[in-house]
Amino acid sequence: MNKKYVKLVSIAFLAWYVISRPEGAARLVNGSLGGLGNAAESVSRFMSAIPSS
Repeated sequence: MNKKYVKLVSIAFLAWYVISRPEGAARLVNGSLGGLGNAAESVSRFMSAIPSS
């Protein structure tokens, strides 16, 4: 299948999901951003734990 059509179908599905279930879409975005925040915090703690020479 052509990448252009896959991209178009993905955008159409995303738009449908946001329109039909806005609360679910908001939870999905909130959860994703929370996960990214946790990952950034973990990387920050790791970098701080590395002894500087």
